Amino acid sequence: MGKSAGMTREIVVPASVFEALRSELSSEAGTLQTVRALHHAGYHAGLAAAEAMNRETGGNAFALSERGFWTALSDFFSKRGWGQLDHSTPHAAVGLLRTSDWAEARPEAHESGATCSFSAGYLSGMLSQLAGGPLAVLEVSCRSRGGDVCEFAFGSEAAVHHLYGKLLDGADMAAALKAL
Repeated sequence: MGKSAGMTREIVVPASVFEALRSELSSEAGTLQTVRALHHAGYHAGLAAAEAMNRETGGNAFALSERGFWTALSDFFSKRGWGQLDHSTPHAAVGLLRTSDWAEARPEAHESGATCSFSAGYLSGMLSQLAGGPLAVLEVSCRSRGGDVCEFAFGSEAAVHHLYGKLLDGADMAAALKAL
């Protein structure tokens, strides 16, 4: 990770880099390993990105009001071409980030599995670093899988793991959140 004058260096790449990475990794390592690798890489990149967000918000993003923080987070991603994020709290233990224009998603793909693995890891790393403790992020819907939006659920590792289990058992999001 290159640093310039004590700051994390940022570059711009086309969103197609996600498809190229996913495709190449999948052909070399398989689907599950690809999801894990992209998530881990995203997580570490997100840790570094927290530094940039803190800098842009005056030094401590979590010192902002709740609304100010989520607006700053959305602005951070929007300015960099990722897309616009909307935050909601459907449950005391789980928050949701929703976007209709996320860069990693490919609506034409009609995928069956997770496709925004790098993003989920990136958000997890960034939110964990900013919060000063671990936050898990789970892609719960995606435009690449036919959804109207991409949604990322986040919370403690235990809450997100429980939510994931309920979703795997076939519960819809509302029922899974109610079961928490």
